[in-house]
Amino acid sequence: MSHEPPHDHAHHDHDHAHPHVHRSPPRPDQDDTLTYYRAMETAVRELLIDKGIVTADDVRRQVEDMDGRDAGRGAKMIARAWIDPAYKARMLADGSRAAEEIGLDVGPLKLIVVENTEGVHNVIVCTLCSCYPRMLLGLPPDWYKSRNYRSRVVRDPRAVLAEFGTALPDDVQIRVHDSTADMRYMVAPKRPAGTEGWSEEALARLVTRDSMIGVALADSATSAR
Repeated sequence: MSHEPPHDHAHHDHDHAHPHVHRSPPRPDQDDTLTYYRAMETAVRELLIDKGIVTADDVRRQVEDMDGRDAGRGAKMIARAWIDPAYKARMLADGSRAAEEIGLDVGPLKLIVVENTEGVHNVIVCTLCSCYPRMLLGLPPDWYKSRNYRSRVVRDPRAVLAEFGTALPDDVQIRVHDSTADMRYMVAPKRPAGTEGWSEEALARLVTRDSMIGVALADSATSAR
């Protein structure tokens, strides 16, 4: 297992506490606890609106865009890589550029795509908060943000994967990749056997959020051709 050194997240809490529009009703599942960073975000947002730099509608549209993202974007990249070896090579060399190549905007963050093989299985984590490729996978699941996952997957990834129902042979090396303030990882799962000749759209339906985090495998049984 490889694990990158801890990193300082104090400067990027915006990634996992995205702004909620002032004067809009809270979502039913929204945690309204006023933390230090939420108070800071509210103050900065309202100052920008008061100064005319952005409008409340600008903020609302950005929030709606963020909330509307889902794992289908990342799945599109993986499916393309499964059928196009040249694209796959470009994706593994520069994930951000490969995303942009098929019309997916990842912003200024560096995207690194790590490939699962017969001998290596990858899993991603953010050990100090919840940095995550939202622009391709949508909002992170609650378990990804939990202290339990963040601490245990580093120490004993095989046991954690087993709890997700992902049992790997003993000879498969597990690599844990820790996201940073300006860098995100995404896992490219192995293409399921028996999917030769499938269309890109059908293959994309096999790629789940959890398989791109690395806690699950892509499985042809999860979708009809």
